[in-house]
Amino acid sequence: MRTGGGEPAVGSRPRPGHYRRPWWRGTAAVALAFLLPSLVALTLLRLLPGATALWGSLHHTSLLSGESFVGLGNYLDLFANADFRGAVAVTLLFTLVVNPLQVGISVALAVLYTRRRMAGAKVWRALVILPIATPPAVSAVVWSVIFRPEGGLANSLLAVAGLPPQGFLTSPDQALASIIVLLSWIGVGYWMLFLIAGINDIPAELYEAAELDGASPARTFLSVTLPMLRRPLSFVLVAATVSNLLVFAPVQILTGGGPEGSTNLLMYDIYSRAYALGDMGRAQAEVVVLVVITLVIVAVQFRMLRSED
Repeated sequence: MRTGGGEPAVGSRPRPGHYRRPWWRGTAAVALAFLLPSLVALTLLRLLPGATALWGSLHHTSLLSGESFVGLGNYLDLFANADFRGAVAVTLLFTLVVNPLQVGISVALAVLYTRRRMAGAKVWRALVILPIATPPAVSAVVWSVIFRPEGGLANSLLAVAGLPPQGFLTSPDQALASIIVLLSWIGVGYWMLFLIAGINDIPAELYEAAELDGASPARTFLSVTLPMLRRPLSFVLVAATVSNLLVFAPVQILTGGGPEGSTNLLMYDIYSRAYALGDMGRAQAEVVVLVVITLVIVAVQFRMLRSED
């Protein structure tokens, strides 16, 4: 059937020979097929364990009474616990120090090895990257020897400089700083690689224009490098934050959360509560608290680094 204008009526059958592409060959279906393995992995390895932890945090398990629903009771008990509040305070202090330190050093080294012509830059860059190839547990053992109170490399160097020996990992005032030094030694080279790639993507014409304008190296960094490095820097800052909030192996190997709880980070406290005390309900509640803290910190970072498009 045709309309007055000679065009096929709406809903009429397609002309003979007209090919209609199957639904599964559409762009959305192809994209979904490529994304399906990642979506399955995300569901099984992230979303499902997260939902399980959230559900378990609302229950209490006892050998005598079995599992019982307690609602927000585990959370209330946690915040009433002095050890948990101390772990939160230590974690926030640790995050406040280690993230700016690692990112700042990574930025400085990335600029030094790309924009400033340094003798032996490739060799020094390789030495900075080398700790990435070392497992964290092995790095922790190495640094336990360096920080040994008696006969350790750090105190030997202090003795040469005429300074008294320090406790490092055995001192409540120095243990957290020692862990931060170890983690920075591991992480700086890794984050530096992303920033070097970002700097290499900055158009050379911008640096040439800054040089013609007589801009100093500091002005060039603030006006050219830093604004153009915003996206890689945002990724590095967020990734470093998440990575440092999940630190576990160095604390377990070197300090066990001590001395006097000075290195009792939330991730280690979760492990201790779940496997040393057998309190799975409160441990899962602590996991939820750690996830919330991470999301809040990351959201603040995205807010601060959000670029004006």
